[in-house]
Amino acid sequence: MSCGEPHEKDCSEVLDHLYEYLDREMPAGECAEFQVHLDECSPCLEKYGLEQAVKKLVKRCCGHDDVPTDLRSKVMGRIELIRAGEAVPEVSVLDQARHEQAQRERAADAQGAAGAPPQADAADSAARAE
Repeated sequence: MSCGEPHEKDCSEVLDHLYEYLDREMPAGECAEFQVHLDECSPCLEKYGLEQAVKKLVKRCCGHDDVPTDLRSKVMGRIELIRAGEAVPEVSVLDQARHEQAQRERAADAQGAAGAPPQADAADSAARAE
């Protein structure tokens, strides 16, 4: 996207890194460049305002849940694939994270069962068979 006006920082670059700016995850010097661009460019400022509103809404509705770091890294990895124009796996990041969490829980259950007394294993097996 470009508003057609000349800027020191291109509109597409600003929009590609908008969430880094919103999340305060970029160096201070770059933040200052972004702020200058947003002060000059009303289409980018409008997009910024929209994304900021969405972020606030999500925080209000879901802000109590901590995001697992592995999920965050997977989402960021997908974003980088998209930016690079590479093929993105068809499985959603959330589905993939849920699948991996279920695998971890099954592994933990199996470890817990391995440490249980033999009577509990027999009782569990009988209960599952019914």
